[in-house]
Amino acid sequence: MIEQALTNAQTMHTSLETAIDALYRESGTPTREDAVAIFRRHLGRHYGEIRQLFEGRHIKGIASASMMAALMDGVIDCLDDFARKHTSASTQPLCICATGGYGSGLLAPHSDIDLLFLTSSALTPPLAERIEFILYFLWDLGIRVGHATRSVAGCLEAVKTDITIRANLMDARPVAGALTIFTELQNCLLSEKGDARAFILSALNEMERRHKQFGDNPFIVEPNIKEGRGGLRDLQTLGWMARIASESDGSVFTVPHPHTEPAFSALDILTEQERQRARRAWNFLWTIRLHLHYIAGRADERLLFETQPVIGARMGYASHGRQQGVERFMRHYFLTVREITRLGCLIEPVIMARLDPPQPSLTENNPAYAALNELHLTLVDGQIAPTTQTDFDARPADMLRLMEVAQNHQLPIHPFTIRALIQNERRATSLRDDADTMLVFARLLTARGLPSGVEKKAPGQDGPCRKTAADWLHLLNQTGLMSAILPEWSRVVGQMQFDTYHIYTVDEHSIAAVRMLGEIENGRMADEIPIVYTLVEAIQSRPVLYFATLIHDIAKGRGGDHSVIGAEIAARLGPSLGLKAEETESLSWLVLHHLLLSQTAFRRDIDDPRTILDLADVIQSPERLRLLLILTVADIRAVSTTVWNAWKATLLRELYIRVAEVLEGGLAASETDERINFAKALAEKMLQENRVKRGETARFLARGYGSYWLGFDSATHVRHARLLAEADAANAPLSVESTPVPSRDVTEVTVISKDRIGLFSRIAGGLAVAGASIVDARIHTLRDGFALDTFWIQDARGKAFDTPAQLMELNSKIERSINDQLDVPGLLCRAVAERSRKRMRLINVPIRVVIDNRASDRHTVIEINGRDRPGLLYRIAQTLNGLGLQISSAHITTYGVRAVDVFYVRDADSNKITALDQLSRIRGAIIESLTEADSVFIELES
Repeated sequence: MIEQALTNAQTMHTSLETAIDALYRESGTPTREDAVAIFRRHLGRHYGEIRQLFEGRHIKGIASASMMAALMDGVIDCLDDFARKHTSASTQPLCICATGGYGSGLLAPHSDIDLLFLTSSALTPPLAERIEFILYFLWDLGIRVGHATRSVAGCLEAVKTDITIRANLMDARPVAGALTIFTELQNCLLSEKGDARAFILSALNEMERRHKQFGDNPFIVEPNIKEGRGGLRDLQTLGWMARIASESDGSVFTVPHPHTEPAFSALDILTEQERQRARRAWNFLWTIRLHLHYIAGRADERLLFETQPVIGARMGYASHGRQQGVERFMRHYFLTVREITRLGCLIEPVIMARLDPPQPSLTENNPAYAALNELHLTLVDGQIAPTTQTDFDARPADMLRLMEVAQNHQLPIHPFTIRALIQNERRATSLRDDADTMLVFARLLTARGLPSGVEKKAPGQDGPCRKTAADWLHLLNQTGLMSAILPEWSRVVGQMQFDTYHIYTVDEHSIAAVRMLGEIENGRMADEIPIVYTLVEAIQSRPVLYFATLIHDIAKGRGGDHSVIGAEIAARLGPSLGLKAEETESLSWLVLHHLLLSQTAFRRDIDDPRTILDLADVIQSPERLRLLLILTVADIRAVSTTVWNAWKATLLRELYIRVAEVLEGGLAASETDERINFAKALAEKMLQENRVKRGETARFLARGYGSYWLGFDSATHVRHARLLAEADAANAPLSVESTPVPSRDVTEVTVISKDRIGLFSRIAGGLAVAGASIVDARIHTLRDGFALDTFWIQDARGKAFDTPAQLMELNSKIERSINDQLDVPGLLCRAVAERSRKRMRLINVPIRVVIDNRASDRHTVIEINGRDRPGLLYRIAQTLNGLGLQISSAHITTYGVRAVDVFYVRDADSNKITALDQLSRIRGAIIESLTEADSVFIELES
């Protein structure tokens, strides 16, 4: 295929030469403009042919990139000849060399080309004129050129100080001009090998810096396929390192041209299977890269949400079962990236060993001597390393036993050992029924890290090097041992979810959750969530908590309810992990209910006694409640850095306290009258302390119904009393106050107004126009007919509105919306057009309406799932208002582009809605309203 592609490229070259010759015959001396037109037509036609072959799946990425590079070679060769005829005569020889990626014989459609204008001596004016002619001509063709002009001596001087120049010259090749100059440069570079060790260490440092800039975790759902970890640049860097190391010790190293496979494939340390994996990864990533360039119409290396389904479809990934085609495509991508990182683990230690021969360091007086000797292992440079007697193929259990030795003696593991683990991963499948090995596995999964305040040392440094459970999980997952021992795990490796909520693959998210659990346990998050740190010290089922955190999402991607299927898997795994029957039951229960607390806290009214009683009935045990809260926090924190905030922490803490109160036999949730009287007494005491007159206090205490007193704390009651008194004194029909609550990352907006139909929707509309996201809302009608509505809102960053200007705008927008002085629908349409993103419509968000009459004793609960957008709550509230329903509270949660809005409602007579026909009308009206809104939203995006 590659040979045929290059033959086609040569044909294209010949056709360009023929066209230029014909131009000379017709006009004698053709103008530069005529030549530019011919070159442009030539490039356009042949680039189009290559694209047609590629998008028709007749050729893949490497073949296409090779053809484009060969086509560009022909253009530059013809252009150099044309430039010699149209510039001042020069006797100074020049060689035009391709460097960098173009030098490797591969070129993406919209990539820059890197050229080196190589001379044998200092540049003369006639030659400078020729080089300038070539560069301007290329720019007129729309080709972006990275260029340098150097003599051979200049190149030799530059490579001593700049790793980038040295790497570029490693892939350099002549394209046009005097070949003898390039041969001279090659010979000089070979004779002056330079400091191979310094080059490789610089390459590794540059790689680390690049990873931090473009994505240190290769399993994020919008990766940079070129510069991110596990991308094309990593493959190139490994190739450069391998070549430098081979040149330094005189090894024979042949690199194919064009680079139809990674350069390191020539290393004799790789098996043929590993070489094949490297070739497939190289071609796969190049294929994706070309698709990205063609779709964007420019150089684009990031695989964004909006391009993932397009490329997946172009490459033939169709939906299979419940798994979307885009998810299958991205899983292939993540597995490919994982393979590249594993290849790095195989190659890097061998390269470094050639430069720095390993130094044995195990002595008989070492505390780990006996354990390592039993496993036929040793210490090299202070790290556990294999010996000639190490045989993981014959003794696969040693692969896990060595990790336990490392943990017990706080020893790092040598890269040679990791390499051996990767090469023997399949042997670990024989350990699934080995009880002793599974217990070792279980102990690693619950390993304790260093407590807060003790810094973990890197391998090779003096001091403790104790790994956490998450560290071992990362190693087990990287080496493939995790999937070999737990076959269920293999199904979530590289598994992504096509949404904007989860930013990691399922396996990486699960390991991140375990890491977060370790951070909580070791006290590193005590200031942020103190209640969880206190609880984790009191739990009696530590192994159960760690195992549940690890496997809580293990059934994702299988179709059906992943919690239910995951609970069944947990019940099977428990005994093999050494759990007793009751511990296995708890493990299965935690996986089954791992979303229970978050869904209740964020989607239900936790001031409703029925909510608390129902939750207590499910949980039943204070220990289970503690375990579930800690698991919930670790799970949410591991989703991304932006999902968790102080508001969610507050809701979960309050929910925990109320359920714990019921489970521990304290103030029962059903003792409503006692709680109301207690709340009123506290409010009265605080009002007296604030020197509020007895008459005003009495009037305030008489105004609120029971639900009001249970919905706020005493400090808020006092604030409400002040607002009501000020409104009464001014005889104001409307009063709005916005108060930032930084500790909860919200702004609390209180609206006091004469109650009226549609008040909630008007307030919601004003807030939406102001750019606020409502996370919770409580609606209270007082006994004197006034409404006291409270909204908790956040800005687009998930933080509180806190500047005076922001607060004034919020109050103004609300007041104008309530008084019908604001065109809310029109302003929201413009907001949608301004803030919408193409990716939003690529993700399918089905509308779902669930009506529940069991979740509350006094309200009908309506849960609405739909596409998040500006003004969503406003539109739903309008619909509910049109149906004659009273909204008592609203609870809003967003998961990327999906919003879940929950409303506690009653009919016009303040009763629950029970008639089936009325419930059906409510559901139909909401779906119709949101369907219409979705159509408008997508039309505006388009």
